Amino acid sequence: MNLSAPLPDSHTLRDQLHNEVHARQTIKIKSPSQATHIALIHDGDQKDKELNHLATLCQAFNRPSPEKDTLHFSDDFGSFQLQWQQHGEYSTYTFYRHRLNSHPFSESILREIPEEWLKSIPGKVMVAIHAAIIKSESAPDFQDIASHFSDGALVGAEVASGAALAFTDFKIQPDGFSRFVIYDRQLNSRQAGRYLQRLFDIEVFRIMSLQAYPVAQALMPNLTRADQDLLRITTSMHQLDIDDSQLLDDLTALAAEIENSFSSTYTRFVKTAAYYQLVEQRIRELKEVRIPGVQTINEFLNRRLEPTINTCVVTEKRLTMLSERISKASQLLRTRVDITLERQNQSLLTSMDKRANLQLHLQSTVEGLSVAAISYYTVGLFNYLAKAIKASGIPFNPSLVTGLSIPIIIFFVYRGVGNIRKMVRKTHE
Repeated sequence: MNLSAPLPDSHTLRDQLHNEVHARQTIKIKSPSQATHIALIHDGDQKDKELNHLATLCQAFNRPSPEKDTLHFSDDFGSFQLQWQQHGEYSTYTFYRHRLNSHPFSESILREIPEEWLKSIPGKVMVAIHAAIIKSESAPDFQDIASHFSDGALVGAEVASGAALAFTDFKIQPDGFSRFVIYDRQLNSRQAGRYLQRLFDIEVFRIMSLQAYPVAQALMPNLTRADQDLLRITTSMHQLDIDDSQLLDDLTALAAEIENSFSSTYTRFVKTAAYYQLVEQRIRELKEVRIPGVQTINEFLNRRLEPTINTCVVTEKRLTMLSERISKASQLLRTRVDITLERQNQSLLTSMDKRANLQLHLQSTVEGLSVAAISYYTVGLFNYLAKAIKASGIPFNPSLVTGLSIPIIIFFVYRGVGNIRKMVRKTHE
């Protein structure tokens, strides 16, 4: 029966997104087997380098190279299997071999791989693990288990609801690798691959989550000093005789320092929280059952890892709260400075208003004096004119005419000065 039907064109990402859930499949493992898991930090721009490096290995073993732009690759190289995955800031290389010597860690899978190729893998090693899956129908002897590890506290439990036992000591052994041992009671091949991958994930995520701890330790003294500086500034804000501009400069410098610290560490703290959540999730997926006298993985990590993560969480909260407090203090101080400026501006406007009134009075006085002076000289000129007319033989009294002209002359001079003042005002407007 044909169930197909005509549909619009598929989205360009449909196949990629649909297949993503099937991309990182777990390798099937049959016990006894061994595996080596290596996680390397990269700068996020090494994808092409890693693919080219993988292609070199594939060519050496006559295997097909990984596809371009892929983020995961797995293949069977005959004497071993390889699974490569690239994550956001690290990549993992897992090597599997489906056989095991009498002593699980006496021989490494990495001997099957060219030494020069191993040394030139792009990135810096953050995690390196050897793991062994041993078939065990009966309960293993704890002395035999302890012989696989250095002297120290053994950590382990029944996992997969009792279908297997897993042990480690979370220490780097003399060969530079940490170790996991799984005793397989009744795991199928897919279960064995999943539980081994969970153990690898726990170790990788644990280490990745701890990257924020040195950052938090370096920040703590700076946060303490910044907290004291903020206390000094806010205490000074209560004083009336303090220089607000200097306080504002100090607060601005402190805000810039804290914001720079926040910007440079925020991503690291967020990633730490995400990695720690993944650690907790993977531990839950182990379905641990306690073995008497042995710490479970959950107990060990809760006791050793949680305080460190809490330090990172508290440091991030301190940084965030300090940034918020500085922002509030900055707003208060700016409000205080604005109010001070408004008072100064009001005082300046009042002073300017008084000065303008004084200038107006002075201007009126000068105008009055100007009218009197101009009228005086005009009357004098008119008096000379009247005398000249009398001297020409026309009979009239110059003094009388001059006296009668004084009010008229003053009136016209006053009007003229007023018109000049109006013209000047219009020009400035």
